[in-house]
Amino acid sequence: MPKCVDHAERRSEIAEALVRVAGRRGLHAVGMRDVAAEAGVSLRLVQYYFETKEKLLLFGLEHLAARFGDRVSARVRAAGHSPGPRATVEALLMAALPTDEESRTFHHLYTSYAVLSVHDRALAAQPFIKNPDAAEDAVTELLRQAQEADLLEPGVDARLEAVSLLAMSAGLGTSILVGQRSPESAAAVLEHHLDRIFRAHEGAASTQETPK
Repeated sequence: MPKCVDHAERRSEIAEALVRVAGRRGLHAVGMRDVAAEAGVSLRLVQYYFETKEKLLLFGLEHLAARFGDRVSARVRAAGHSPGPRATVEALLMAALPTDEESRTFHHLYTSYAVLSVHDRALAAQPFIKNPDAAEDAVTELLRQAQEADLLEPGVDARLEAVSLLAMSAGLGTSILVGQRSPESAAAVLEHHLDRIFRAHEGAASTQETPK
C-alpha cells in the first residue's frame, strides 16, 4: 500500500530547512539546492512543492510570521488571565526583540526579506507588506481599546503611537543584533515609551519580566 504523504508537513519541513540554512549563511546566499540538502530531500522535491526560489522564499516568510505569532501568543498567555491592552502590546513588542536563537533568526531573516524585496521584483510583487500592516493594525486597535477604557494619557494618537512603537522595536532589534546594546537596555527603552503612553495604574499591571 503506498505511503500517505502529508504535503503540508513536508512543505513546513522544507521551510524549516530554509530558516536554518539562511540563519547560518544569510538569506541572499541560499539556493534551492542548499535547502534540499539541509532538509535531506532531493532538489526535484523542493522544486515540486515550490517551483521557484521566490515561491520558496515567500512561503518561508509566511512560516516565520506564523512562528512569530505563536511566540507572541505564548508571551500573552504568560502574562496571566485577561492581561489587558498594555501587557498585550508589550508582549508583541518584546517578542520581536532578538533575545534568543529563535528570535535572533527571526529578526535577521525578516530584515533580510525586506532588503531583498527592494531589488528582487518577483519577491517585491508578493504581499510582503501585509504582515507589518497587520501588526500596525493590531497595536492600533489595542491602544484604542486602552483609550476607551481611560488607560492612556490624554492626547495620545493610537495610530501614530502604534507606528512609532513598532518602528522603535524593529530598530532596537537591529541594535541588539549588531551588538550595539543589550536586550535588557532595549527592553528598558520600550518600557519607558509605554510608561509615557499609558497611565500609571495601567503600567503597574504590566508584566515587567526581562524578555526571554
